[in-house]
Amino acid sequence: MFIDSHCHLDFPDLASNLNKLLAGMQDNDVSHALCVSVNLEDFPRVLALAETHPNLFASVGVHPDYENLTEPQAQQLASLANHPKVIAIGETGLDYFRLKGDLEWQRERFRQHIRAARICGKPLIVHTREAAADTLRIMAEEGADAVGGVMHCFTESWEVAQQAMEMNFYISFSGIVTFKNAVALKDVARRIKLEKMLIETDSPYLAPVPHRGKINQPAFVRHVAEEIAALRGISIDEVGTATTDNFFNLFKAGAA
Repeated sequence: MFIDSHCHLDFPDLASNLNKLLAGMQDNDVSHALCVSVNLEDFPRVLALAETHPNLFASVGVHPDYENLTEPQAQQLASLANHPKVIAIGETGLDYFRLKGDLEWQRERFRQHIRAARICGKPLIVHTREAAADTLRIMAEEGADAVGGVMHCFTESWEVAQQAMEMNFYISFSGIVTFKNAVALKDVARRIKLEKMLIETDSPYLAPVPHRGKINQPAFVRHVAEEIAALRGISIDEVGTATTDNFFNLFKAGAA
């Protein structure tokens, strides 16, 4: 069995084909998926998916790329997370690739999410792109290690992975690890302990080989597991078992 630890089933490209996608999960032994929030306006539809389907979970948070909105506050996020199907805070973090200029608002938003996670005791889903140093610094300053979480769609170095794992964070691999040019990322996938690994699709984005360029879906997380198994010289079942156990060890509410 496999679990897609990060997808966006509420996005239009996927929501319009939900029944087909759920059937595809079943056909590919994908038992559960975590539907990740990117803004508070659309959070109700993310939560509705989790409430309607027993094998779907939800998170609550505001992605760092969303500008010019009312900034979420820690207590507000923690209150929204007070639901048994909401198992994480995020996705949150820093992104210096898409946005430039004075991004102090982005850093403050990240701090609010970490504080919310500490209030409600639920783990964080962290996005970081071209911002690893500030991401790790803020995680340390705000005590993110108290709740832990996952470095989602990881594309950073082995050294960044080590520092994140020291703060009780898991490393999640997406379809990027199947790309031919992802040499450094493949090396990270070989080196980290299975006990600290998750797999994901980030669908509808980043479809893995052999579906690269197509709309991604949770069923395709199997290909991520296949690549990791090949890189490590182990069976796909071993990757599936480890990452499934890790999911429920991290997102404890999801195991209920």
